[in-house]
Amino acid sequence: MSKDTIADTITSIRNADMVGKGIVRIVSTNITENIIKILLREGFIENVRKHQEGKKNFLVLTLRHRKNRKKPYRTSLKLKQISRPGLRIYSNYQQIPRILGGMGIVILSTSRGIMTDREARLKRIGGEVLCYIW
Repeated sequence: MSKDTIADTITSIRNADMVGKGIVRIVSTNITENIIKILLREGFIENVRKHQEGKKNFLVLTLRHRKNRKKPYRTSLKLKQISRPGLRIYSNYQQIPRILGGMGIVILSTSRGIMTDREARLKRIGGEVLCYIW
């Protein structure tokens, strides 16, 4: 694991979705918990539960998959990290990008916590663009 917990979280979810796994285990931090709450609220994840092994806390995610697929598996969840430790990307509320004309979401880290692009536009605050999800 690297020191970039957001990248680890996004990569774990993306890899599990690509191979068709239903369950993913990620390390629990405040940032990852807030991102997972947004994914759960927006319907990208079915269920989340906390798990503890020794002194480490984990989040166990149940991913949402298509049922009765007969064709080769295609990923249904697209995640892209934007801001990273070497290059932070910031945006004011007027310039927050729209993903697929508003069908996708942008997760931002603002002064009022981690939120989606819709919430940030309503509250008229900008922040660091963490990732795109569609």
